[in-house]
Amino acid sequence: MQLAKKKHVPMRTCVSCGKKTTKRDLLRIVATPTDGVVIDISGRVNGRGTYVCRDGTCGSEGLQRGRVGHVLRVKLTDENWNTLTDSITQTVKVFD
Repeated sequence: MQLAKKKHVPMRTCVSCGKKTTKRDLLRIVATPTDGVVIDISGRVNGRGTYVCRDGTCGSEGLQRGRVGHVLRVKLTDENWNTLTDSITQTVKVFD
């Protein structure tokens, strides 16, 4: 009798709190060459990405603009930052 193999579960780290958890429990933020910084709900958008907790504990209040910009290697303007934090807040409300 063979034992079933465990499927690999991708682990990622929240850019805000540093908690390591499964990729499914995090929300992906992506810097794309064409669209700028966007929220990636599917987890498959091309570009440089980082993760934040999906449950809302590390949402827009816990994020630091400099940290996100450094990880994504982009310069975030005030407009981009406000749009990003609003998108995170709206996305977290949808998943609650």
